[in-house]
Amino acid sequence: MNKPTVSARDEIWSLIKETQENLKEVSVSQKEAKQEMKELRASQKETDRQIQKIGGRFNQRWGALVESLVEGNLVKVFQDQGIDITQTHTLSQAEWRKPGGLVERREFDIIVANGTEVVTVEVKTTLTPKDINVFLETLRDFKKYFPRYKSETVYGAVAYLSSENKAHLLAEEEGLFLIRATGDSASLANKKGFKPKAFN
Repeated sequence: MNKPTVSARDEIWSLIKETQENLKEVSVSQKEAKQEMKELRASQKETDRQIQKIGGRFNQRWGALVESLVEGNLVKVFQDQGIDITQTHTLSQAEWRKPGGLVERREFDIIVANGTEVVTVEVKTTLTPKDINVFLETLRDFKKYFPRYKSETVYGAVAYLSSENKAHLLAEEEGLFLIRATGDSASLANKKGFKPKAFN
């Protein structure tokens, strides 16, 4: 018995229908994929937001901890260097107006003084070379921020938990005191015979 033959036209129509069905399935899959990508992006965005929030809290808490450690030992650290401290100020905000009217604002982590000498301390959890360069610029302008110290000798110090890319060596080369926070205390980390630079 002969099988019924399928005309070329019927075969073509059958292929077209099959292709249309496949395209519908692909379209549905693409929509589902787009929706999944949209949900994934939203999830990533929320995750990034939470990480930034937690990271901000972490940095604030560690910063406060380091400042507390350093402030508690500053008097002894500097007395051992022949600088008797009579005043300690933390998180001092100041500003000065540059020629042309632009106002520069800055927050100083810790400032210690005795009437003839001033040491401003920059506190960092991780000290980087960039931190040193920015701090050096600030030190050069220190008396513009605080005119009341215009007749006093100004020194700089960096306090840190860890140092990145040998930033502490750069700081010492630039004449800055190094204060290393360890455990529940802080101590001077400069090499023996270190001479601080005066920023006047």
